[in-house]
Amino acid sequence: MPNYLVEVIIENKKLAKDPEGETIYRELINKSGYDEILSVRSGKYLRLNVNAQSKNDAEKIVYKMCNDLRIYNPVVHSCKIVAKGNIE
Repeated sequence: MPNYLVEVIIENKKLAKDPEGETIYRELINKSGYDEILSVRSGKYLRLNVNAQSKNDAEKIVYKMCNDLRIYNPVVHSCKIVAKGNIE
């Protein structure tokens, strides 16, 4: 069975507060003189190797896993899942 690299990107929705991103911006970036940076949003990144028949099946498996295991909260997070292709 083929092995696929699947990336999961979890971010706070636009209207949800992001205290971690705000702290990174305020305490690290702004105080260090990077005035060109206007804001920061933080998130989570997961990279999984998945055995599946197709890229679509790999994405479905990871989507189900993320929901079953409550990897993210759909009320406040957006979750993007992308299979990158067959890994040899």
